[in-house]
Amino acid sequence: MAKLHFYYGVMGSSKSAQLIINAFNYRKSGKNVEVIKPAIDTRFDVNKVTSRAGDLSVDALALKNLDNYQPKPETNVVFVDELQFFSPADVDKLAHFADIQDKIVICYGLMVDSNEKLFPASQHMIEIGAELHTMESNCQIDGCLHRATHHLRFDGAGNVIRAGEQVVLGDSNYKSVCRMHYNQMYKQQKQN
Repeated sequence: MAKLHFYYGVMGSSKSAQLIINAFNYRKSGKNVEVIKPAIDTRFDVNKVTSRAGDLSVDALALKNLDNYQPKPETNVVFVDELQFFSPADVDKLAHFADIQDKIVICYGLMVDSNEKLFPASQHMIEIGAELHTMESNCQIDGCLHRATHHLRFDGAGNVIRAGEQVVLGDSNYKSVCRMHYNQMYKQQKQN
């Protein structure tokens, strides 16, 4: 069985909710669990992973990087939220925990940013052969029933932002959309 997993999906695909539920279930079955997240994620409580899908949260250790992090010897499973905000070097440490320390490492995060660019940590998960799992969600454009695959970022006036920093926190200025709507709105491609 694979020991290093990456569950990825668009914003709103219940990644954090799944992490919280899975951490609960592992603990309920007697496993020792640690939950970590990047310190840059300050949208909710700094020391918790919180889901927008309801009143769900779990205590977490917020870390700038994994340079000085080491799971406890008795830990069976390490959960990682918002993987995309860590570095490729941090991903290598997660692989070490899985391969050498025999921990199950389950990560959740975004694969690409709002400009269709892979996040470096997410890209490295592919490169090192992590077990990849897609978490699906629907397009947030009214009336569309397609699967959301992309993110659009908007400014205060509702205009699509096509440049800038890769990491911008918050979800009120983002919308998860299907490829067709992304191409129409971001690339301004016309439907034929």
